Amino acid sequence: MSEDRQVTPQVQQYRPVFTLDDGPIEEVHAFWLAGMSCDGCSIAAVGAQNPSVEQLVNARLPGLPRIVLHHPVLSVAAGKEFMKAHHLARAGKLGAPYVVLYEGSVADESIAAEFGGYWSAMGVDEDSGTHRPIPTATWLRDLAPGAAAVIAVGTCATWGGVPAAAGNVTGAMSVMDFLGKDYLSALGLPPLNLPGCSPVGDNITETITSVLMFLAGFGPLPEFDELGRPKWLFGETVHRRCVLAGNYEEGKFAGEYGERKCLVELGCWGPVVQCNIASRGALGHAGGCMNTGGICIGCTMPGFPDAFAPFYKRSPGSTLSGTISRTTGSFVSYMREFTQKSRNRTARWKRDGQVPSGWANVDGGFNPGEKALGGLYDYLKHRGTRFRPGSARQRELQAPSHRYLQRGAKSPEVAE
Repeated sequence: MSEDRQVTPQVQQYRPVFTLDDGPIEEVHAFWLAGMSCDGCSIAAVGAQNPSVEQLVNARLPGLPRIVLHHPVLSVAAGKEFMKAHHLARAGKLGAPYVVLYEGSVADESIAAEFGGYWSAMGVDEDSGTHRPIPTATWLRDLAPGAAAVIAVGTCATWGGVPAAAGNVTGAMSVMDFLGKDYLSALGLPPLNLPGCSPVGDNITETITSVLMFLAGFGPLPEFDELGRPKWLFGETVHRRCVLAGNYEEGKFAGEYGERKCLVELGCWGPVVQCNIASRGALGHAGGCMNTGGICIGCTMPGFPDAFAPFYKRSPGSTLSGTISRTTGSFVSYMREFTQKSRNRTARWKRDGQVPSGWANVDGGFNPGEKALGGLYDYLKHRGTRFRPGSARQRELQAPSHRYLQRGAKSPEVAE
C-alpha cells in the first residue's frame, strides 16, 4: 500500500485481513438480490438498530471494514451504473471481497423461459445483444462461487416459504436447495440461513457482523445449527421466552384473543418453533407476535406455511399437553397464588390482621386452612437453618441492641 494513500483514523488503527486477500482490506461489497419476495426482509434490515445498516455502511464498527451495499431499492445508483459492480464481481474483477444476500425464494426460471419470460430479474444481458432481463437466480448462480459467504435472508430464501407452498406454479425453492448440498463459498462456508417472515432486523445485521468479524480474524467462528441457522438466535423455542409462557404450566389458556393467558389453544405453535422474536421483539426491540397478543404460526420453520396450516386452529398435540397442564397446573396455580398472598404481607399486617391500604379493601387475615398450610410452608422453608425470623440464634445476636435500648439514654453507661 502506498505511503500517501488516505485512510480514516479507524482504519489506521486496525484493518482486518481476509484469508484470501494479499493484504488488509478497507471495504467488503454486499450484493442484495431479490427473488420471489415481498421486500419485507429489506424493510426488516433497514429497521435494525444493533447494529444498524448505517453503522455497517459507514464503517462505524471497530474491526470491520466499510460495507458497500448494492441494494436494488436503497442504492442511489441506477441502471448500468448500479449493475456495473455485479458484472465486475461475476467476471472476478471487482478487486474486493464480497458477500451475497438473497431475499425471497429462488424460482425455476426454466419454466418461465419456455414462455419467453422470467419470474424475477435484475439488469439486462447486453453481451448477447438480446437485452433480455437477467434472472436473479442466474445472478445467484454466477456470484455464489466467488462470494466470501452467501446469506439467505427470510423464510422464502432459507426454506422456500410462501412462494414454494403447495400448488405453486413457479417451482420455487430455497437458496440451499438451489445451490446444492456440496456448495461452499470461496472461504469454505455453506449457505447461512436467517429465517423469519419477515426476520427480526437485528438478527440480520448481527449475523452479518459476526460472520464478517470472523472472516476478518477479529472474532470467533459463530455457532450455527445443522440447518445453517445462527444457534445463538434460533437455539430455543418461542415458548421458552414467551411473556405468556408461565400460564401454560399453571393450566391457564386463553379462550379468545385479548386474554393474558397461554395462546396454545388458539392455534399458537410457540412450544415447537425456533425463534427469538418473543425476547428480542420485531423492530427496535419492540413488538413481536406473542408480545402483542398474537399467536406463533411457525414462520421461521422449514415446513412453513403448509405444515402449520390452517392457521389459528388448535394443533392436535395441544389437546394432550393442555389436559396434562390443566391437571397439574391447577395445584401449581393455587400454591403460587397462596404463596404470593402470604409474601405480600408484612409481619405487622399479619399480627394486626389488616392491611392499611387506601387503594383497596385488602383482607389481611388468613383462614384456618391457609394458616395451617402457611405453617407447614414456613417449617419446610426454615428447616435446616438456624437463621430464620424469630429464631433463638437471631434473638441471641440481637440481644445486645435490645439491652442497650432498654437501659435508656440516661443510664450511666450510655452517658459515658
